[in-house]
Amino acid sequence: MGETTVKSLDDRTTPSSPIVADGRWAWLRARTPRRPRIWFELLLIGVSYWVYSLIRNAVPEQKAEALRNADWIWRTEESLGLAFEHAVNHAVNSVTWLIVSMNYYYATLHFIVTIGVLVWLYRWQPGRYAAFRTVLFATTAVALVGYYLYPLAPPRLMESKDFIDTVLVHHTWGSMASGDLKHMSNQYAAMPSMHIGWSLWCGLTIFFLAKAPWARILGLLYPAATLVVIVATANHFWMDAVGGMICLAFGFLVAYFWYGTWPHRLSKRVEPLVAVEPEAPAPVTRGTDAGRDADQEERVSSGR
Repeated sequence: MGETTVKSLDDRTTPSSPIVADGRWAWLRARTPRRPRIWFELLLIGVSYWVYSLIRNAVPEQKAEALRNADWIWRTEESLGLAFEHAVNHAVNSVTWLIVSMNYYYATLHFIVTIGVLVWLYRWQPGRYAAFRTVLFATTAVALVGYYLYPLAPPRLMESKDFIDTVLVHHTWGSMASGDLKHMSNQYAAMPSMHIGWSLWCGLTIFFLAKAPWARILGLLYPAATLVVIVATANHFWMDAVGGMICLAFGFLVAYFWYGTWPHRLSKRVEPLVAVEPEAPAPVTRGTDAGRDADQEERVSSGR
C-alpha cells in the first residue's frame, strides 16, 4: 500500500527501486540513457579530444627515463621469450607495399574507424550510444595517467636497438609519430597504446551489436590487425597493447556502474519518458475495522 511505481507512456508499470523510493543513496541509481543531441555530441567530442591532446602533449618529454623504461620493457619481454617486435619490424619492412600500407593504416584508421562506429551508434543504436561513448571517454582519460606516470619511448626511438622507423624510411605522410609532425606530439607517451584501446573498443562494440556474422568477425579482426601494425611499424611494444586493454576494461567498468548494466545490454532505442506516480490507496470499505475507524473520525471532526 502506498508503493511507488514507475509508469511509462506505454502503460507498463514496474516497481521502483527501494533505494530510489525513499531517497537514500539516490546517487547510486542507474542513469537512464537519453536521446543524444548531435550538436552536443560534436561539441563534446571536439572539446574532449582537444583537452586530451593538450594534456598528453603537456606531459614533459622525459627522454632519459622513457628510454630506461623502454629498455626495461624489452628485457622483460626477452625474459618471457616474447620479444618478437624486432623480428616483425624487419620482416614486414622488407615488403615495401605492405609496410607502406601499414604506415597509412596507423595514421588514419585510428580516427576514421572510431568516428565511424560513433556515427553508427548515434544513428542506429541511440539507446546505447551514451554508454559506449562513456566507455571510450573513460578509457582515454585514464590513459593520460599512464602517460604522466610512465613515460615510455617506442621501439623506433630506442638508441640501443636496431629498430626501423618505417615512416622515415618510406617517407609516408599523416603519422604524428615521426617525421616533421613529431614535434606536434609527445614522442614518449607510448604506454598505454590508445591505438589498441580505441580499436578494441570499436571491435567489441561491433561484435556485441552487429547482427551480420561477417560484421562481427571483422569487428574482432580489426584490433588484431591493429596489434600487428603497431608492432610492425615499431610504434609500440606488445606490452603497450596490454596497457590499452587494461584502460578499456576500466572504461567498461565506469559505464557499468554509471548505467547499472553493460552497455550492450541497454535497450537499442531510447526508452520513452517516464512519470513517477504514487499508487492509489486501497478504498476503505464500510463495515470493516478501517471503515468503523473512518466513521468515528468523521463524527469527531463534525462535532457529532
